[in-house]
Amino acid sequence: MTGYPCHAPEYASANPKLPIAMTNRTFTLPDTLYDYLCSISLHEPDLLRRLREETARDSMANMQISPEQGQFMSLLVRLMGARRSLEIGVYTGYSALSVAMALPNDGNLIACDISKDWTGTAMRYWREAGVEDKIDLRLGPALDTLDHLLEEGREGTFDFAFIDADKVNYWFCFNKVIKLLRSGGLIAVDNTLWGGNVINPNDESEETQAIRSFNRKLHNDERVNISLVPIGDGLTLALKRSE
Repeated sequence: MTGYPCHAPEYASANPKLPIAMTNRTFTLPDTLYDYLCSISLHEPDLLRRLREETARDSMANMQISPEQGQFMSLLVRLMGARRSLEIGVYTGYSALSVAMALPNDGNLIACDISKDWTGTAMRYWREAGVEDKIDLRLGPALDTLDHLLEEGREGTFDFAFIDADKVNYWFCFNKVIKLLRSGGLIAVDNTLWGGNVINPNDESEETQAIRSFNRKLHNDERVNISLVPIGDGLTLALKRSE
């Protein structure tokens, strides 16, 4: 296969037991068109590329977002002039690094995860990128961390949030995150197309049903304006309406 090497089909063969639902590339495009998209759109810094390639060796590499999605989120943060950001689900830090590099010097990202091992990798790259001071890593269950932020009086203070964690708790996380977001703030929710399994009648797994339920509820949520963007594994953008 020729073109820009921003996806790696060898992930699947190297990790045959990975769940087929999640994908770390825009799965709605055929390989040749996806390569073309990357070749004329993607400007992936070398540090992000190295992080992505290191993560590709992990047995759960399909949890990492695609490079074109990272670039898209970085663009959104810059367009908004965001200064305060929140991330639920860090993994090895690609999305957090993409966002932190787009934040101004006085910007801050609170990053929530439960894994010391995966976030240990993330911190190495954050440090090398010079954005470690922008990122406040909080280890522990995300719902607890979100409750603590609300208790700290942080309601309505965040500009941007990215949710990419436990799918069964998506709706619960979303309802806490939206309280923390200012009016006109943006929430990006990952995996909302779930590798296409959202329309697979044979998939009744707990996570797939949770994604379907989340999508239906969000579609009827009058607190936000939404658009599901078919990038990566499906990225739903929810803009908080003025109260």
